Amino acid sequence: MHSDNELMVRLEGVSKRYYLNPKRPWQLRDLVTRPRALLRQLRPREPFWALRDVTLGIRRGEIVGIIGPNGSGKSTLLRILVGISPPTTGTVSICGRFAALLELGAGFHPQATGRENAYLNALFMGLPKSEAKAKVPEIIEFSGLQQFADQPMRTYSSGMYLRLGFSVAVHVQPEILVIDEVLAVGDADFQEKCFEHFARLKESSTTIVLVTHSVGTLKDFADRAILLDHGRVVRDGDPADVADEYVLSRVQASPVARRVFQRALEERGIAATVSTEELDGSNGSGGSTRQ
Repeated sequence: MHSDNELMVRLEGVSKRYYLNPKRPWQLRDLVTRPRALLRQLRPREPFWALRDVTLGIRRGEIVGIIGPNGSGKSTLLRILVGISPPTTGTVSICGRFAALLELGAGFHPQATGRENAYLNALFMGLPKSEAKAKVPEIIEFSGLQQFADQPMRTYSSGMYLRLGFSVAVHVQPEILVIDEVLAVGDADFQEKCFEHFARLKESSTTIVLVTHSVGTLKDFADRAILLDHGRVVRDGDPADVADEYVLSRVQASPVARRVFQRALEERGIAATVSTEELDGSNGSGGSTRQ
């Protein structure tokens, strides 16, 4: 019997390094046609650390939201979690069967039909043939693509890819579900349907790791939130607190975001409760502006 306190995901000191100027093969004629490019190849490679010393554990049945600015390491973290990219240092432990929805179209063959792709992806995610075949009608129904199920997927829109990909991911009975920001592609009705299904998965003790840029999603659906910045975990805790810190950090970092934020406060009649020092970050407290 599984315990609700069981760690389903464990990262210990995980870091990921890329190189900004990777070495490329060259030919003799490149000495004439691309001499500057070859000279650049002789320079030492510049390392870029997408993640630095990330240590965290995620328990059975938790819905964990990961938020952070572009380039903070969110997608890199998910790719390491599902085994697409190995960490440069550190260890990753996954306990249980997982399903992942990271990139639209990943794992789908554009010439195959939606029905065929649903079956094949269910197999890839670990279902036996008989169970995968039995799940296909349920997958198609949930996606709402019944009339397009026998059309090749090259004719699908990005929203249709999302519907089918999400439907497969949640119907293979995963113990861990990992989802990137792709849900932003779906329409409002389908997004609501997805989050309703999250609630049902949580009742069955499925662990969900969700990357989002939406503070509303973080506050409404996550049990716990992680704020990433420059590849490091800067906050791990209550979703409302993490969301507020994320918003404040974005406001402080961007003059445009600051003006939008101030305008929103003025429209709500609460501008007087937030000082310029707080928006500028000059008060040194790093506190939130929660109302």
